[in-house]
Amino acid sequence: MAITTKIRPRALVRASGGPRYAVALAVDALGTGLLRPFLLLYGVLVLRLSASATGIAMTAGVVVALVCMPAVGRWLDQGARSTVVAASMLVRVVGVALLLATPAGHGWPFAAAALFLGIGNQAWPAAHAALVATVAHGRERDAALAAGRALRNAGLGVGALLATVCLAGGPTALRALAAVTGLAYLAAGALAWSVRLRARPATAPAGGRADGPAPRMRALLAANVVYVFCLNVPEIALPLVLVTRLHASPVWSAAVFVANTVLVVALQVPVTVLMSRFSRRSVLAFAGVMLAVSYLGFLAATSLGGGWGAPAVALVSVLCTIGEIIYAGSATALVTALAPAHVLGRALARFQLSTGLGLAVSPAAITALASRGSTALWGSLAAATLLSASAVATEKDRPTRLSGHPGRTPSGCVSAAAVTTQTGQSAFARKGVEPR
Repeated sequence: MAITTKIRPRALVRASGGPRYAVALAVDALGTGLLRPFLLLYGVLVLRLSASATGIAMTAGVVVALVCMPAVGRWLDQGARSTVVAASMLVRVVGVALLLATPAGHGWPFAAAALFLGIGNQAWPAAHAALVATVAHGRERDAALAAGRALRNAGLGVGALLATVCLAGGPTALRALAAVTGLAYLAAGALAWSVRLRARPATAPAGGRADGPAPRMRALLAANVVYVFCLNVPEIALPLVLVTRLHASPVWSAAVFVANTVLVVALQVPVTVLMSRFSRRSVLAFAGVMLAVSYLGFLAATSLGGGWGAPAVALVSVLCTIGEIIYAGSATALVTALAPAHVLGRALARFQLSTGLGLAVSPAAITALASRGSTALWGSLAAATLLSASAVATEKDRPTRLSGHPGRTPSGCVSAAAVTTQTGQSAFARKGVEPR
C-alpha cells in the first residue's frame, strides 16, 4: 500500500471535503471559540446564576447530549454526510437563541441552551469523521482528519483571543459575542449543507445483516476514555497545579494553553503524516506511552517547587502536547479503518460516546486526585494511561480482508455505493486492505 509521506495542500483540502467545507469548518470553529470557553461566565455575569448552578447545567447538557449519539450513528449509516454536519452546526443556533432569550436568574432555559449546544458539539466529530472517510481513503484520510483538527484548533484559538479582548465590555459584550456565535453557526451550517455530500449506504457483508452491530472495539473504547484526559490537562490539571501547588503566576497557565494550541495547529498534520509509516494501533499505543511519560514528568517537575517548578511544568507540557497530537491523529483514524462501511456511523458514534464520557468525567476526576497530592494525580494518570496503551496494543482486530467476496469492502471505505456530490459525480473507494 502506498503511504502518504508528503503534504500536498490542495489534495489535503479536497480530501477534507473541499474548499467550501473547509470554510464552513473555519467559521464554525471561530464562532465556537468566541463563546464556548466563556459560557460559564455568561451564566454567572449575564444571567446572574451561581457558579455551581451554571456548572451543573453545563455538565448535564454535555452528558444528556451523549444520548443522541446512537441516532446520529444510524443517520450516518443511512448515507447522510454533509446534512449531519450541517445539522450539528444548526442545532447550536437553537442553543444560542435560547441563551439570548433566557431572562436573568432563570436556570432552566440556560440548561436547555446548554443541551442544544452540547448536542451539536457531540454530534459534530462523528459526522465530520464520516464525511472525511467518505471523501478520502487510506493514509490520505488520516491526514485530512488531522488537517480538520488543526484548522478547528486555529479557529478556536483565534475566536477565544478575540473574545478575551472583548470581555472588558462586561455582560453587554458577552451577549454580543453570543449573537455573533449564533450567526457564525448559521453561516457554517448553510455552507456545510450546500456541499451536499452523501454516500449511498454500503451493503452488509455476505451472510450478514444490514442492521448488524458496529465492531465492539471494547479495549479501544475503554482506553479512549482514559486517553481523553490528556485534552483537559492543559485547561484543568496544569492551571490547578501551577496556581495552587507551585503558587506560580496565572501567566504560566495561559502560556501553556497558548503553546498547546499553537503546537497542535502547527504539528498535527506533519506528525500524523510522519507516523503514517507505522500501523495506527501501534501509533495509538505509543501515544499512550508518551502521555504516561509526560505525566511522570509533571510529577517530577512539581517536586522541584520554588522558581524552577513552573518552567519545568511548561517544558514537560510540550511532551504532553506531542502525545496528544499523536493520539488525536491515530484514534479516529483507527476507528474508521476498523469499522465496516455499513456500520461506520455507529462505530464513530460509539467512539464519540467514549470521548464525551472521558471529557465529562475528567474535570471531576482530575480535581479529586489533585486534592490528594501530586503523586495521586500524576501517578494515577500515568498508570491508567499505560494500562490503556497496553490494552490498545494487545486487542485483536477482526479480519476484514474480503477480496473476492462481492459486496464486501475494506473497513472505512464506501462500497459499490458511490459518493454523490452536488455535481452528480461519483468517486469510488480504492480496493485493498491497509494496516491498522
